[in-house]
Amino acid sequence: MSGTVLLLPSPLVGPAAYAVLAEAFRANGRSATVAALPRQVRSGQDVIDTFRRAVAEYSPELVVAHSNAGLVAPAVADGIPIVFMDAALPPSSGECAMAPPAMMSHLEGLADDGGLLPQWTLWWDAADVAPLFPDEATRHRVEADLPRLPLAYFRTSVRPPDCWESGPRAYLAFGETYADELAGARRLGWPTSVVDGGLHLHHLHDPSGVARLVLDLAATLAGDARAGRSV
Repeated sequence: MSGTVLLLPSPLVGPAAYAVLAEAFRANGRSATVAALPRQVRSGQDVIDTFRRAVAEYSPELVVAHSNAGLVAPAVADGIPIVFMDAALPPSSGECAMAPPAMMSHLEGLADDGGLLPQWTLWWDAADVAPLFPDEATRHRVEADLPRLPLAYFRTSVRPPDCWESGPRAYLAFGETYADELAGARRLGWPTSVVDGGLHLHHLHDPSGVARLVLDLAATLAGDARAGRSV
């Protein structure tokens, strides 16, 4: 594979957090771009519509979806290989809420009187957030781009395409944050890789290493396709 890599940013984090990873893909000889988010993120369908426009514009040969973007990636990729990067996964079929019920109770306690949530880094204890960033300069740059989402966004749902799990899919986990999703990917026989001890924004710490891991997974998908295997 030598075509464009399209990075789907988490709507909670914003595109600026993925600029260094896009640069790392370019350093590996790949064209790469970060999809924009909707001007106003009101629903999962808003995100799907905006990401679909990016797919139509850039015609990527690989989609990389991080975190919450994993829920919408199957509806966006339309047969394009996907590497889920420390990402949530939609169910095999049926409606998929943009946040699990266990998280909704936490978010409801954070929303202001207008139903607007604080920036994502303020959802958690400061001691847990600080290690996510390699340095203060990176943190300031990323936090300047963090959106404030409405609580209502997480009450919306999307529906993944039928049989989406049987397409060309792979999973890259940063540590154990998405252990259940990693286990599910392994059960499905997807190519997987794990950054032991990695945190959720590990691509900020080691963009070159993450880019290589993603491309290795993509190469495995391409090899499986040439061999005529279902992956």
